[in-house]
Amino acid sequence: MGMSQQRPKGGKAADPLQKPWMKNAKSAANKAKRPVAALKPQTAKPLKTVLDNEGKIYGENACRVMFQQRPESVIRLYLSAQLAPKFADMMKYLAAAKKAYHIVDDAELEKVAGSGHHGGIVLLVKRKAQQKLADYLQQKGRKQDCLLALDGVGNPHNLGAITRSCAHFGVGGIIMKQPELLQSGAALRTAEGGGEFVDGLSCDNLPLALKLCKEAGYTLITTSSHGGSSLYNTPLPAKVVIVFGEEMFGVSQHVAKNADIALQIPGTGKVESLNVSVAASLILGEWYRQQS
Repeated sequence: MGMSQQRPKGGKAADPLQKPWMKNAKSAANKAKRPVAALKPQTAKPLKTVLDNEGKIYGENACRVMFQQRPESVIRLYLSAQLAPKFADMMKYLAAAKKAYHIVDDAELEKVAGSGHHGGIVLLVKRKAQQKLADYLQQKGRKQDCLLALDGVGNPHNLGAITRSCAHFGVGGIIMKQPELLQSGAALRTAEGGGEFVDGLSCDNLPLALKLCKEAGYTLITTSSHGGSSLYNTPLPAKVVIVFGEEMFGVSQHVAKNADIALQIPGTGKVESLNVSVAASLILGEWYRQQS
């Protein structure tokens, strides 16, 4: 039977300019009005096949920026019906690329993400390729560059907040023994898309890595809550590596004694120190201001 072009009784005439994917988005949005059982949520079984070069990204901003920067790396999408209209373009792209997307409920999203902070969307993606610090330093022509080196910092929310500040202030990369921690779901969600613009630079030995940076013309900067020169009275060179340690113990003594500049962030002294992500943001902001 052919499709009728007549206006349905009691309804509006079909819009000839409406795109098929717009209809799909409306259909997904309408599912939000149905009982949860009508959604027929998918199971998390497909994620048992996640490979070492694959990871999960969740949170609306993190997923949106990732899709804008490298859509070809998306493997699969899990989405709530409420967010479906916002990501109609992503669903259209995946459908054209013959990749799957699933409209699921919050319980299934939490299962897929492994977190209750999924924000209504989870992407299974190919991870960004890791780069070795030595390879990064061999690239010539950088007269101005800022790198971060993290000595024992592993909290994903701190890593995400640091990454977000690094993206904002144009940091070239973050030196870590385990740069894959920067690509955890929690870190990327906290980074709000910043993870797409900041590379993790791997190293096996941090003191040796910092020695290589100094040989490549970088000035090594550390921070201290008990000494050092004021951040706001100290000229910061154009090529720097700023080292941050985990909050309880700070940077290791071996790293600290090889620093060229030790900085202190002035304050009232009413608290022992700042959160590592806050300290990183303040120092990066001052470096960026001086170089601008």
